[in-house]
Amino acid sequence: MTDLVVDHAPALRAAFDRLATARIVFFAGLPGTGKSLLLHQLAHLAHARGRVVHLLQWDVVRPAFEARSAAARYPIVDGVTHAVIRRAVGLWVRGAIVRWTSQHAGPEHLLIGETPFVGNRFIELARREGDEAEGLLASPACRFVLPVPSRAVRAFLESERARRAAEPIHEREREDAPPAVLQALWRHLADVGRELGVGDGGAAYDPDVYRAVYARVMRHRPVDVLAIDTVLPTRALSVYDFAVPRRDVLPEAHEPDRFIAEVERRYPDPSALAREVERWWEV
Repeated sequence: MTDLVVDHAPALRAAFDRLATARIVFFAGLPGTGKSLLLHQLAHLAHARGRVVHLLQWDVVRPAFEARSAAARYPIVDGVTHAVIRRAVGLWVRGAIVRWTSQHAGPEHLLIGETPFVGNRFIELARREGDEAEGLLASPACRFVLPVPSRAVRAFLESERARRAAEPIHEREREDAPPAVLQALWRHLADVGRELGVGDGGAAYDPDVYRAVYARVMRHRPVDVLAIDTVLPTRALSVYDFAVPRRDVLPEAHEPDRFIAEVERRYPDPSALAREVERWWEV
């Protein structure tokens, strides 16, 4: 097996050894907190242990919805996905997990995903619903993992984003949120924290506030918090380059139009949807 960069952080590697035995693992949190790297590393570790790796990622699923004719009414504005599309993807994802579980029932199969939650991106996975997915998402075999970088690691991640934008190893790195966007998302989360009575809404990244807000959002789910206090040696690594096979979980051809229509049916008043999406953390 190719050496893993998580081997440079013994506590992190030990956590990965445990996660590699799970059925479903979701890495939660803001952009710029290491989710994609950890997904990449877990995929390689799990494959080396004989698991069949499946990936469920917001940035892979979302374009499948935006490419449909029904999505033309809801274009991206200033780089932000329309609320209708965000909600449609969220309605789709719970059923997709149920279908994946049924189609890949063997213990060798592992689903690894990214759940940003912020801005209503897969937030439906954090909400309790009376559907078949609820038992799967609340099961101990499904782990929601929150990587919490220290201040120093977060500063490094922001600087690395700027460097990769100028000198990408992989073409997809050009599409990653730049440091200014990372900082704006943090300020938004700090405001959420202040509303929840956590922190004072300060502009500087605070790992304690970050942990507390996401813990509140994921209170209905089995959560593992990973403190990331080591800068891992990733200079020559792109999280988009995989040396192992993996299968993407994607919507079937008819599903994007179906779920966009369902959002339109549920929200005849677009302002009601906008208010709900704006308060994404209320689960």
